Amino acid sequence: MSDSTKPFRIGIAGLGTVGCGVVKVFQRNTDVITTRSSRDIEIISVIAANKNQERGVDLSKYEWASSLSDMAQDKRLDAVVEMIGGSDGQAKDFIIEAIKNGKHIVTANKALLAHHGFELSKLAEDNNVSITYEAAVAGGIPIIKTLREGLAANKITTVYGILNGTCNYILSKMRETERSFDDVLKEAQEKGFAEADPSFDVDGIDAAHKLVLLGALAFGVKPDFKSLEIEGISHVTMRDIKHADDLGYRIKLIGMVQRDGDSVVQTMAPCFVPKNGAMGSVEGAYNAVMTQGDFSDETFIVGQGAGEEPTASSVVADIIDLAKGNYLPTFGVKVKELDKVEWQGTETLNCQCYIHLHVKDVPGVIADITACLKDKNVSIDSFIQKGHEEDGTASVAIITHSTHFKKVQNAINSVRELSSVLDKPTLMRIEDI
Repeated sequence: MSDSTKPFRIGIAGLGTVGCGVVKVFQRNTDVITTRSSRDIEIISVIAANKNQERGVDLSKYEWASSLSDMAQDKRLDAVVEMIGGSDGQAKDFIIEAIKNGKHIVTANKALLAHHGFELSKLAEDNNVSITYEAAVAGGIPIIKTLREGLAANKITTVYGILNGTCNYILSKMRETERSFDDVLKEAQEKGFAEADPSFDVDGIDAAHKLVLLGALAFGVKPDFKSLEIEGISHVTMRDIKHADDLGYRIKLIGMVQRDGDSVVQTMAPCFVPKNGAMGSVEGAYNAVMTQGDFSDETFIVGQGAGEEPTASSVVADIIDLAKGNYLPTFGVKVKELDKVEWQGTETLNCQCYIHLHVKDVPGVIADITACLKDKNVSIDSFIQKGHEEDGTASVAIITHSTHFKKVQNAINSVRELSSVLDKPTLMRIEDI
């Protein structure tokens, strides 16, 4: 347990948006934080790449550490806050050195934990310190605490998430304005919702890092980024979004990790969800996480998934926990107690699917398509065909009955061989969430 008679002392490495946000929270809410921690919390030192940069926050009362290594070795510090970022390099080296020097870790670095969380958690246990990372997943949504504490009595079966605000903003704006992906992406970059190089977001990598951590924590397993199937949103068209609307759905980038016995499937991909359902109602840059547990049944949390204030709020919540002596294993259980599971691919899922085909508008084309589906034991639930007289082509949208995803994938491979099919077919799962 912590010694509440002494101040809890921290160092902050990285003074970007979130790092400065953490400083602002402490300066604005000192009394609240002290009361809820039952002790003083003091920022002792800070460090960033550029000491002289104007950051819009008063840092004059804090020491400026001479190096990351000096901060990691500073005997006065109880914890360090890592806001450097990146899955390797400085951030990883700093955290390792800080752990070895008996420092608790507070971080928002989902990439680092997704790739190296197992090794770091073992190192932390060996040195009797904790790694806390509420801010690494879904910004201001307290999903890590919910899984690690609030739902600790449950066997979680599934976790779903909208985990990237940039992607959700783009898909929402495409539907609202009927503009193309490229057009809305450009606007998102101009407004600061998307980076100059948006690939990390729109290719699903950022959200995938977060999903790996949720799965590890929900099921008490070693995080395994390599087993995660990832598909981004850059191929989603207005045609798909309109078909979704006509059929009663919306398209969202959905992360899902599901456990059945010793088998786990984790996937990040654009999916159809009911437009009036929980996930379908999450718009703009918001994030959301849904869990299904054996006793809790379904829980659903929605909120700001990024930004200075929500993310800084989560960082400070972790610091308060540490100051109170709440030291928990990184993934809910000790490293030696993490379950060994068999990672499965999405082909094992049982689901309905959306298929879109751009075809020649000629007699017999629909019969050929349905024959391919029938041959692979895939049946049709809904069907929309829209012809384009000016170029002699048609747009065909199909909703299948629930079946093994592998069967639909096999059927799509057969359909692609038809001479009447002009472009690569679009295939998305339908999730009833």
